[in-house]
Amino acid sequence: MHIAEVLKQPGPHISFEFFPPKTEEASKTLFESIKELTPLKPSYVSVTYGAGGSTRQLTHDLVVRLHKETDLTIVSHLTCVGSSKDEIKQILSKYFESGIQNIMALRGDPPKGQTGFQPHPDGFRNATELVAFIKTHFPEMGIGVAGFPEGHPDTPNRLKEIDHLKMKIDSGADYICTQLFFENRDFYDFCERCEIAGIKVPIIAGIMPVTSRKGLARMAELALGARAPAKLLRAISRAESDEYVEKVGAHWATQQVMDLLDHKVAGVHFYTLNRSKSTVKIYESLGVQSSEGLRKAATPLT
Repeated sequence: MHIAEVLKQPGPHISFEFFPPKTEEASKTLFESIKELTPLKPSYVSVTYGAGGSTRQLTHDLVVRLHKETDLTIVSHLTCVGSSKDEIKQILSKYFESGIQNIMALRGDPPKGQTGFQPHPDGFRNATELVAFIKTHFPEMGIGVAGFPEGHPDTPNRLKEIDHLKMKIDSGADYICTQLFFENRDFYDFCERCEIAGIKVPIIAGIMPVTSRKGLARMAELALGARAPAKLLRAISRAESDEYVEKVGAHWATQQVMDLLDHKVAGVHFYTLNRSKSTVKIYESLGVQSSEGLRKAATPLT
């Protein structure tokens, strides 16, 4: 289903993100997670694309497999890094022929060892150009783009950051999915700035529950990582093991989601890291068994 049609249906829309496994064991873990998460009835799921296109074929294979073997609406990530316009066109043609209707259009992270983004000589300089290219050559495809509640690391000027985002929307993007964040006030401020700029598409909130101390450190190291508030750090410091860190992370994310639902968010996108436990725990803590339950929970009592 086209993402624009998905997002027109009653929300909030709950979605999950996966990344293509590189080993048989990782593949087993992923599909076990998908089996456990599918009953939660997400509005759609997305599949990531490695830095520099390093998982290009793996991404394609996973997207096509999910499309064939499940009833899920699939969104495939696509980046500008390391690909010419002709190569991007070939990738999009493959997806279109396989029945994939939706793309998350991203500039992308540089390959390992490269400090900054370097566009392909015959490629795209940014996601805006990629969005416009998709709309020109594959107008039937739905397109999502990234948003940055804490600010884009390459654009310290927050005014220019929103200008760049508006250009992506004006080029044809159907919705925005944000990077992960731990403070909801950052997300609400981001939404207000989008409104002021005249951005009217749905904005999906990106949530990633903390599952370990190592994982939290990794989030902080990422170029697009989130700031961990002192209250969360204090709670994690009290945890006696990663088992309890995971419980703290699920509790924190649950509180975030409850508040987002109360504020009538368009949707919540869970970065699952190919595991289901924390996401399932959040649903249980919210007292629902599926995304339909979350939608009902978000409906005011009359």
